[in-house]
Amino acid sequence: MEIRSDFLYAKPSFLEGVARLVDFGGTLNEYNFSQTGDEADARATWMDWAVVGQDMRRVMERFMESSKVA
Repeated sequence: MEIRSDFLYAKPSFLEGVARLVDFGGTLNEYNFSQTGDEADARATWMDWAVVGQDMRRVMERFMESSKVA
């Protein structure tokens, strides 16, 4: 499973992206919501570290594959 650290940003659809071309007032901007700023920070920090862990696993797997003796 791919973990991404983009919790604070909404993921607009293609049509929303097209609509933003003519949204000169910025009324379509949308962000994910948290009850408090601390909760948002905690969730974003957790996601960042989850991505770091994912990257480390990939590097370790590639290292193990490259160090196998044929």
